[in-house]
Amino acid sequence: MGNAISRDVPGGNTSLPKERIGNVRWSICAMLFAALTINYMDRSVISILKPTLEQSIGMTEQGYSYVVDAFFIAYSIGLLVVGRLVDKVGTRIGFLAIMTVRTMAAMGHGLANTVMEFGVARFALGLGESGSFPAAIKTATEWFPQKERALATGIFNSGTNIGAVLAALIVPWVTVHFGWHAAFLVTGAFSASWILIWYLFYRKPADHPTLSGRELRHICEGMAAAPAKPSTPWATLLVYRQTWAYTFGKALTDPVWWFILFWMSAFFSARFHLSLTHLGLPMIIVYNASAVGSIFGGWLPVPYLKMGLSPSKARLAAMFSCAVVALPICAVTLVTTEWAAIGLFSLVTAAHQGWSANLFTTASDMFPRSEVASVTGIGSMAGGVAATLFATFVGYWLQHTHNYTVIFIACGCAYLTALLIMVLLAPGLKKVDFEA
Repeated sequence: MGNAISRDVPGGNTSLPKERIGNVRWSICAMLFAALTINYMDRSVISILKPTLEQSIGMTEQGYSYVVDAFFIAYSIGLLVVGRLVDKVGTRIGFLAIMTVRTMAAMGHGLANTVMEFGVARFALGLGESGSFPAAIKTATEWFPQKERALATGIFNSGTNIGAVLAALIVPWVTVHFGWHAAFLVTGAFSASWILIWYLFYRKPADHPTLSGRELRHICEGMAAAPAKPSTPWATLLVYRQTWAYTFGKALTDPVWWFILFWMSAFFSARFHLSLTHLGLPMIIVYNASAVGSIFGGWLPVPYLKMGLSPSKARLAAMFSCAVVALPICAVTLVTTEWAAIGLFSLVTAAHQGWSANLFTTASDMFPRSEVASVTGIGSMAGGVAATLFATFVGYWLQHTHNYTVIFIACGCAYLTALLIMVLLAPGLKKVDFEA
């Protein structure tokens, strides 16, 4: 009976012999990593095939931007409700539904043969994928104490990079041997396997059959015990400056990542005349660098904490470091070799992922657990709307000028601008007090 009490009551019965903390929470992180890896395999396929689709179905720069816009519009619409849905039904059922819809939509791309059909398929994919990050962030909030969330977020967020790397390895080979339609079908088996594993093994910490009492107490460190309460209405959340700080942070920097994801292969193809079979290596190097940046960025607040900064100031210092590292991408159109371009893309993608690992965690720093998915959804929706507008501009600009310089300057300056606005709106990332 004593063991049961110590398991169920965080911080209870500390007189028992010290137990090993355990690693069940990291197995949950591994499942989140796998989910986002599969997610980004699907997202990356169309960008790798952009030069192929230009030849096979006559897709133009503006037509491609409309297909990308369809994804972003649906993504933003989905985020109007998906964060709230995950808050209401919980992470187990919510994530399961999200991945099921996403899998069906991704495989539907294999049936498309026109720009319009790709737009329809991309719209469906946007709806399916809109809940991935809100659900992942809420899961991390449930399973990790505050001091570990940035690292956990950095680890599972690196799945976005690994997914892009795997897509760069698989898509060209599948396209050459089986045609580009088949390239959109390769992730189906991975998705189905993930759905089954999640359904069978995921539970909340208090309900997980293999979680030790010691690890449960570790997870609950710093979490105030509070009765469950209804989620705060969005209209109320939007009153708080912290919501707007997070929202601006996403809206100004998400378009950079999406632009690189959807246009990097086209830039290398146009600037250095790389064929489909030669696009894989640059993308593999860049996205591996971004995976390192994601994990390193999650760890980056630690040395600032050791310097005596508070957790919030350490988070902001880490974000400032990432923002500075992103600046050199402004000069990518001036380099004359693909290896120099690969280096600059590696820097900005690593910086973005390090920035994102900390930005995502600011939502759980500033808001209670019951509101994290909703706030994350609001921010991600803003990022989707901004990415839609930016993609439209990119398509129009490239269609008429074929010049990337202005675009990359905007990308390089976005992070410092976003950080300045966040600091002005929410100094010190102060926690929201709903009782005040």
